[in-house]
Amino acid sequence: MKPKVVIKLAVDILMTLALLFLMGYHLWGEALHEWVGTGMLLLFIAHHILNGHWHQSLFKGKYNAMRIFTLCIDVLVLVSMLAQIYSGIVMSRYVFDFLPSIGGMSLIRRLHILGAYWGFLFVSLHLGLHWDMILGMLRKAAGIKNKSKTRDAIVFIAGLTVAGYGVRAFISRDFPAYLLLQSEFVFLDYSESKILFYIDYFALMGLCIFIAHYCAKIIRKLKKKSEES
Repeated sequence: MKPKVVIKLAVDILMTLALLFLMGYHLWGEALHEWVGTGMLLLFIAHHILNGHWHQSLFKGKYNAMRIFTLCIDVLVLVSMLAQIYSGIVMSRYVFDFLPSIGGMSLIRRLHILGAYWGFLFVSLHLGLHWDMILGMLRKAAGIKNKSKTRDAIVFIAGLTVAGYGVRAFISRDFPAYLLLQSEFVFLDYSESKILFYIDYFALMGLCIFIAHYCAKIIRKLKKKSEES
């Protein structure tokens, strides 16, 4: 792979790992949460610099259903990330504690909750839209060249199983309440197992990847059928 592709892949992997880490705020402590969040900010900036063509192509070319779907997810990722960055800096007690307080912490806290929970889902959906590329890279790394219906079926069943568990985690982790801001505070179980916590969050990410990946497949198939008819 070209050096720039390797760097982009490394940045994206680190962003994904950082996001998962940040969702476990109560498992690692506030200071580490802020430092990793600052790292996430730097990775976010690097991601946009490395993908500058996305900004340049926004007003070029035609917008079909797939491109509109992708753009909507990308914009929602951007908005939720900006909400997290702004609210995180304002609430900072360690990294950005030198900044003057602006007040209104209740509103800022709500913004951070919305940015964090919606952002986690939108980033996971964003990953799902690029899942074909990720699977292609894995197949290439494993030396798999031929297509296999059996392998595709196994991958689908595995994805469906993870997605099913993700639905359970979505409910048990009270995501609906936080997404709709029914509570100003997040319930945190400081005694829970880190392993079980991240199993739930990997499954939640898997659920969103599964949804976005197969929605994209359906949209592409419908487009192909309309072009053939």
